[in-house]
Amino acid sequence: MHFERADLEIDGPVAVLRMNDPDVLNALSPDMIKDMTEALDLLAAAETPARCLVLTGTGRAFSTGANLQGRGKDGIMRGAGQTLETVFHPFVRRLRDLPCPIVTAVNGPAAGAGMSLALMGDLVFCARSAYFLQAFRRIGLVPDCGSTWLLPRLIGRARAIELSLLGERLPAETALAWGLVNRVFDDEALFGEARRLAQELANGPTVALAMIRRLYWESPENSYEQQLDLECRMQRMAAASEDFREGVTAFLEKRPAKFIGR
Repeated sequence: MHFERADLEIDGPVAVLRMNDPDVLNALSPDMIKDMTEALDLLAAAETPARCLVLTGTGRAFSTGANLQGRGKDGIMRGAGQTLETVFHPFVRRLRDLPCPIVTAVNGPAAGAGMSLALMGDLVFCARSAYFLQAFRRIGLVPDCGSTWLLPRLIGRARAIELSLLGERLPAETALAWGLVNRVFDDEALFGEARRLAQELANGPTVALAMIRRLYWESPENSYEQQLDLECRMQRMAAASEDFREGVTAFLEKRPAKFIGR
């Protein structure tokens, strides 16, 4: 399904959402965010919802951050905070709350807000030629779209603040060594591997996988006791699912489980 600046492909239980403005290296505009939000709306309304989402970019970039072209200097100067509040923040919250796993396939540069989107993946896969860049300081802005929350939790305060203050490129291999991403593949193999692993997730117990996502998102703000309580509530819900019954039955019958996402 084609939108003006995004493409949505549904292949069985896997949905692939592509940022599609390669002429500007998939720089993020309000129109692109609107298109991607509409794509998520379609997925949510589908009779058979997607059980895994792959987020990637068209062409040679994942996303080079906010699109500053065509807005004029005055519009850029006045609108940064408002655009975050009304456009970007609702979208990243939507990704956070998605009821299925997210795989990001970082096929090229992921800079500024594009880096923030890349890190929204539950699994982050990179092309070997990809790199990350906290580009904000280059134009006198601060990191946004959740970067200052995500980065220190993923790689520690020292490395997070270094990336943000110096604005240096972080190659995919270094990002892997730092624990920022999960796997690095040769460029030509990236999307096939991302899709294969997304299919594996989609064939899994997606009720439980959605709750695993929630547990890890909420964990940093919870005390140990609060997290124990949340695990208990989530476990009761998981144990009431058809997938749990199927998983136990398959285990006892010594056969592969056939999960249905309910």
